[in-house]
Amino acid sequence: MSMNKTILLLSLFGVMIQSCDQKSTSKNVDTSADSTVSTTESNDISWVDNAVIYEVNLRQYTPEGTIKAFMQHLDKIQDLGVDVLWFMPIHPIGVKNRKETEQSLGSYYSIRDYRGVNPDFGTKEDFKALVDKCHEMGFKVVLDWVANHSSWDHAWVTEHPEWYTADSYGNRPIVPIDNDGKATDWTDVADLNYENAEFRKAMIADMKYWVTDFDVDGFRCDVAGFVPVDFWVQARTELETVKPLFMLAEWEDAAYYEAFDFTYAWHQHHVMQEIIKGEQTVEDWKNLAKEAKTGWTGAPDSLKLWGPYNNQMNFITNHDENSWNKTVFDRFGNAHRCFATLSFTLPGLPLIYSGQEAAMSKVLRFFEKDTIDWSQDSLRGFYKALVELKHENSALNIGENGGEFKIISNQENDYNGLFVFERMSQSDTLVVVANLSNKNKTFKLETPYPRVRQLRFSSSSENTRLALKTPMKSYNNGLQPWECQVYEIVKAE
Repeated sequence: MSMNKTILLLSLFGVMIQSCDQKSTSKNVDTSADSTVSTTESNDISWVDNAVIYEVNLRQYTPEGTIKAFMQHLDKIQDLGVDVLWFMPIHPIGVKNRKETEQSLGSYYSIRDYRGVNPDFGTKEDFKALVDKCHEMGFKVVLDWVANHSSWDHAWVTEHPEWYTADSYGNRPIVPIDNDGKATDWTDVADLNYENAEFRKAMIADMKYWVTDFDVDGFRCDVAGFVPVDFWVQARTELETVKPLFMLAEWEDAAYYEAFDFTYAWHQHHVMQEIIKGEQTVEDWKNLAKEAKTGWTGAPDSLKLWGPYNNQMNFITNHDENSWNKTVFDRFGNAHRCFATLSFTLPGLPLIYSGQEAAMSKVLRFFEKDTIDWSQDSLRGFYKALVELKHENSALNIGENGGEFKIISNQENDYNGLFVFERMSQSDTLVVVANLSNKNKTFKLETPYPRVRQLRFSSSSENTRLALKTPMKSYNNGLQPWECQVYEIVKAE
């Protein structure tokens, strides 16, 4: 769902946002009857420790836009090396009040039937075959779930009007409202009422259906912060009576780690783009990183957490960014490889969006058919190398055994437009040096490591593995404009 509205972003800093009248605060709904499993004991998704997530846009992935056609691409996606396939909503789309025209294909996020499959994509049998094939190939499957609103022609609108939010005059349904109580421009969907306990049970039952009958491995929850966090706790508690799940919130509030493993790194993404525009500096990002350390590597101790991750998803593009804010080339220019490298090496879960590996240079239409152009595929080697870097170095892991994050600073680097940091685990150490400027730069790296440095990866040449024959405690090197270098600290022979 496009974020064309005001949202709270401060929780990257590990700060709980407090507000008296937010729609997302807990309602007085009894959820105790559904709390049947211990959240502490149930969360076991250690496969995500070094995972890379790939967002699948089924409509635009192939000329056919079907599940069966997409399955022909699984081998190439497997070769890319990603671990988790997040499918944008697969459900039937509402017709009433569709954006643009009723003849348009409509928004994926206007759900007419939470237990159905969009006939444009295929059948339930097709989707079950897809999930089974993905599991056979080693992928995890995550469904995009739209809990805040349904289409205007969902059966609930007439069968259970009380399940929808009313305005001050008692009229229902209404368009979704934001957390400031203002109406959004999402005129193709109707706001759901989380003060109704029976509705909550129905929504959870629909989610559970995809876990029990299709064996999906988790959910990416659209505009999760417009839904009360206590609902997500209630839902996950019930869902995990079946199996442990991966849960990603499209939100950036540390309070949502009570129910989710991951949130969105929006603030970081915005700082990246503002650095490109010259509106913020490397020093701003360093300050953000220092303040955000708990947001990247674990939420504050004061929060009640679901599991060990409590981390963010890093990205330079996704379906919203591409369709509403243009391509990575429009937004990052020739710096896109540098920021992609940072999205993989900073703490968090890195995302690749459909077509990102193919250097997709067009804005995909959101409400119409607009097939991805796969003819280039020129960044496949680059992203494949980044995935290998993520998988091969435990310093880039997240979770309980994740690599530590520390900014490396000296006076020369601080005033040279460089962002330098260390990721370190018990067995691996990486040092990342990013030139966040459009000029050639030199840097001086002083570290205490009595070990050999190896240039493991460069955003300008992804296949680099160059041993550096230099003194152990000091190294000077140059970087091209918008280049990011990753150094592997290896034991001396």
